[in-house]
Amino acid sequence: MASAAEGDVGTVVELVRVLQSGFQELSLSKLATSLGASEQALRLIISIFLGYPFAVFYRHYLFYKDSYLIHLFHTFTGLSIAYFNFGSQLYHSLLCVVLQFLILRLMGRTITAVLTTFCFQMVYLLAGYYYTATGNYDIKWTMPHCVLTLKLIGLAIDYFDGGKDQNSLSSEQQKYAIRGVPSLLEVAGFSYFYGAFLVGPQFSMNHYMKLVQGQLTDMPGKIPNSTIPALKRLSLGLVYLVGYTMLSPHITEDYMLTEDYENHPFWFRCMYMLIWGKFVLYKYVTCWLVTEGVCIWTGLGFNGFDENREAKWDACANMKVWLFETTPRFTGTINSFNINTNAWVARYIFKRLKFLGNRELSQGLTLLFLALWHGLHSGYLVCFQMEFLIVIVERKAARLIRESPALSNLASTSILQPFFYLVQQTIHWLFMGYSMTAFCLFTWDKWLKVYKSIYFLGHTFFLSLLVILPYIHKAMVPRKEKLKKME
Repeated sequence: MASAAEGDVGTVVELVRVLQSGFQELSLSKLATSLGASEQALRLIISIFLGYPFAVFYRHYLFYKDSYLIHLFHTFTGLSIAYFNFGSQLYHSLLCVVLQFLILRLMGRTITAVLTTFCFQMVYLLAGYYYTATGNYDIKWTMPHCVLTLKLIGLAIDYFDGGKDQNSLSSEQQKYAIRGVPSLLEVAGFSYFYGAFLVGPQFSMNHYMKLVQGQLTDMPGKIPNSTIPALKRLSLGLVYLVGYTMLSPHITEDYMLTEDYENHPFWFRCMYMLIWGKFVLYKYVTCWLVTEGVCIWTGLGFNGFDENREAKWDACANMKVWLFETTPRFTGTINSFNINTNAWVARYIFKRLKFLGNRELSQGLTLLFLALWHGLHSGYLVCFQMEFLIVIVERKAARLIRESPALSNLASTSILQPFFYLVQQTIHWLFMGYSMTAFCLFTWDKWLKVYKSIYFLGHTFFLSLLVILPYIHKAMVPRKEKLKKME
């Protein structure tokens, strides 16, 4: 048994050594230049696709092997990816993982451990943002570190919940609570899992341990039958990759800073922002679909069975593509985009603020956390402030249409529904682009210049509706309807 285990470890180490030597021999700068991309972006794409050969190796050689071998494999491959992309700066993630393990062990299942984790991990991330900040979007060590930060904070909270009486926890908290004591190797494997280290998705330690224990399969005792579902997500990701690669040289946020953009008519500036806002999200969609395919192939994407006993592979889904492409509502886009991060924030931030007794205050603080988690640039704050404003207005408008007989009848008129859908989609993607402008231009001088060029249309439109909608509601909703609602 010992010699077999040593052989398995040797195989893993040899694989990592070969990959590292291959990385060093790659001359990527010329290739990146010929493709019209940065070297950092090319390294990121290569790293994401490397998850597939890693997944194949894991499925065929490690799926039912000893847990420590699997943790070692995930740790070494994740560290190799980190080194390939960021060189010696991988020490940032390594330091935070080791310190997080020490916090759990030394402070135990205490609120002190949770608060220490939250403060340390967030301050470290924000300090990284501060010292590496530029006026442009750069792929640097802080990109995967923001993913890691959420993982480690969630780990501390789940570990804390694991020490509570089970009856005092919600059903969701019971699902994620960690009853055992994670080892350093387990924390490292969880943190560096190659299918999610760079861009996500988020998943819990309990879900990861089920993968290691061979439980995440639709065929108990065998490797998961997940090849086709994984390749479907990969194929969809490639479609988005091709689309983004073809369009990215022609539709850029930098163009909105030019005099040529300002000299075009107002309608052109708005339409350009609308098209750009829809297209700019495709780079995120691409990455998440490709990494989701890796997670599905390993089994991490297994999510039980549906009512027809068909296996579900959406546990790591970060995108609902059909909803994303067809929804005419901002809340629909939010529900279809970066799903696992949104679920993490809802689980560990929004729901934990329930004691405030105010849903909108909790939502506002949650969005403030998200803005800071993305970075220190003012554009992030403006983007999430717009999301907060738009969601509130959209809820009020939906309530008005639902409770007003006249508007409800008009909205349900079949012949007018295609027209309403077109109007909704136009408003939806115009102001999605408006919000993303601040998100992608980062600094106040840039996004302010663009917003001035379209007369702060988004703020004017939604702030006006926020003020006007209560009066329209009062005028169009009959008193008897209000009384019925109160009953």
